[in-house]
Amino acid sequence: MNITPPLELNPILGGYGDRMSQPAKGVHDDIYAKAIVFKEHDKTYALITADMQSFPPYFKSQLVKELQEFGWNNNNILLLPSHSHSSIEMMSLHSKNNLNIPQIGIYNNDVLTLTTQKIKSVILEAQKNLQPVTIGTSRQQLDGWNRNRRKGNSFVDNDLTITRIDRIDQSPLAILINWTAHPTFMGPEDMEFSGGWPGHLQRTIEELSQSNTTVFYYNGSEGDQSPTPRLDDTNNWEQAKSYGTDLGFLSWELAQNIQTKPTFTFDYHYFDIALPPRSWHPTFMMTGGKEYGINSEQADYIINLLFPDSTSSTFFSIGDLLIVGVPGEMTAELGKEIKDQLFEITNIEFVTIGGLANEWISYMLSEEEYERGGYETSVSFYGSTLGPLMVNKIIENSELLIKN
Repeated sequence: MNITPPLELNPILGGYGDRMSQPAKGVHDDIYAKAIVFKEHDKTYALITADMQSFPPYFKSQLVKELQEFGWNNNNILLLPSHSHSSIEMMSLHSKNNLNIPQIGIYNNDVLTLTTQKIKSVILEAQKNLQPVTIGTSRQQLDGWNRNRRKGNSFVDNDLTITRIDRIDQSPLAILINWTAHPTFMGPEDMEFSGGWPGHLQRTIEELSQSNTTVFYYNGSEGDQSPTPRLDDTNNWEQAKSYGTDLGFLSWELAQNIQTKPTFTFDYHYFDIALPPRSWHPTFMMTGGKEYGINSEQADYIINLLFPDSTSSTFFSIGDLLIVGVPGEMTAELGKEIKDQLFEITNIEFVTIGGLANEWISYMLSEEEYERGGYETSVSFYGSTLGPLMVNKIIENSELLIKN
């Protein structure tokens, strides 16, 4: 479903404080939300992807209120934004954002209401259109497609994981793509809505399939991962198109060779995580503080107002795929630790990170990387222990995935 807000609502673009909450000037390409609903006996689960920057804290709880009468709750809905930096500003959808600070993002109730209603509609529509399916997943390592943007750290997550869901006639109903990289070819000067390279990726595969296939993209532990340009000396829009299109052709080639199976099971688990005390790194005023134009006193007030004292994580397993929902931007090295450990514990072959799942709370780094400072550290709002805490809590709860 097209979720591009009308320009007359003065929607603002997220991703860069330098935009100063200026309204978007146009639509380069529309942004979309997509849902696929799984049902097995008394279990129902909705996976939603969207060409969104992120979902703010409390957005999902508002959405669930709209959906409760239809049997939905916090446990059986997973929201996965692409992290497009040319989409709706997350903080313009934050119901507690009464700050009116342009660098952070001005709250827009009209855009919040419209976005909530459209995502509600896409879930309910998917719920009406259930059909038998077969499923299969495959993975390929791609070298040279992403890079670590933090100085002194070269670790990359180069797993391209593709899940194909077929109708009974073996035509692809849906394809899920997990690839880890920021959608950041466009900069603060680019003031039009766009799905970025993930939008081009999805459209390319949908056009190639010729089978009315819906393509779902979800990001990974992209906190320190940037895309490697495919072209030299060209504009931002062309870079995004080239990257997404090329990745689409490559993904479609891999998807065609996936063997789907007629029987599969799915399961899901949702668990709460108490967070460390909210705080900001000493370098904040030199990096994030400078970008957002706020002083130290304001920073204390803001992080306590806008960011919660607890969060959650999610496991969603279907066939030989496991999606681990992480509520923020985790560095790739921590994400790889989760993927490796959960594979060893569960023996589920394809473990993926669903980055920015359900809400954005913070960047998440190792204690070593946190102490090194940098931009990612400056927008990590729970101190040096947040990254290790998230990893440990996710591993501790892996017992939920082990069948008795």
